[in-house]
Amino acid sequence: MCNKKICNSKLQILEMLDKVKHIILVLSGKGGVGKSTVSTQTALALRENGLKVGLLDIDLCGPSVPYLLGLEQCEIYQCEDGWVPIYTDASKTLAVMSIGFLLKNRNDPIIWRGPKKTMMIKTFLNDVKWDDLDYLIIDTPPGTSDEHITVMECMRDVRCDGAIIVTTPQGVALDDVRKELTFCKKTGIRILGILENMSGFVCPSCSNCTNIFSSNGGAELAKLAGVPHLGTVPIDPRMGVLTGTTSSVLKEVPESNTATTFKNLIQKIVV
Repeated sequence: MCNKKICNSKLQILEMLDKVKHIILVLSGKGGVGKSTVSTQTALALRENGLKVGLLDIDLCGPSVPYLLGLEQCEIYQCEDGWVPIYTDASKTLAVMSIGFLLKNRNDPIIWRGPKKTMMIKTFLNDVKWDDLDYLIIDTPPGTSDEHITVMECMRDVRCDGAIIVTTPQGVALDDVRKELTFCKKTGIRILGILENMSGFVCPSCSNCTNIFSSNGGAELAKLAGVPHLGTVPIDPRMGVLTGTTSSVLKEVPESNTATTFKNLIQKIVV
């Protein structure tokens, strides 16, 4: 009976993701590194390149994607085939799903034990009705906890392109990200590369970038791990205008270092 349930679950995942051409995970062993920002801007940059994109936020304790995209007031509903994601506009080129859509208030905490979290993650992976997508970006929780294991178990029989690992330059973040790299290698996840976020501060007056933490941590870690370095993203006050919108940095601040990094990132991951 258990084997039958497992087989049915795998078939259901394959069916729901059958129309998705590429799947990319966004991971980090450390919280607060800007993983959700990287996920949303990666999705928006892919859309700017004429691709149809889905963004799945399974960070159950910190679902930031609805806030970052200005979609907090949206409500999801179910059809016969499963949950229907939120589309950001009539073109339906960006579809979004997050547990944040199920909360009445963004300040409401998710106070769940592991089994309930596992069930919710499986629901999001099994029961979301994605239409034809070129890319599905999955924003995952930080750390290497049971949520990660659940995602990996569900992805085992699904074609996954690999993972973008997000870090910040500080040593404490790099130490945690090393654990994430080990997790990926042990679970057979291909690592697309390491992206260093919060790499310096861009002065709003002169546009000079100052390394207020440290520098080159992501590049050094990528070299040590033998994986690609996907670039650096500084703290740029101009990025603040993008919060709460579905605007890509490629379009709104095209001359910035951040836009250059995401442009190069898309060139590296699009196949």
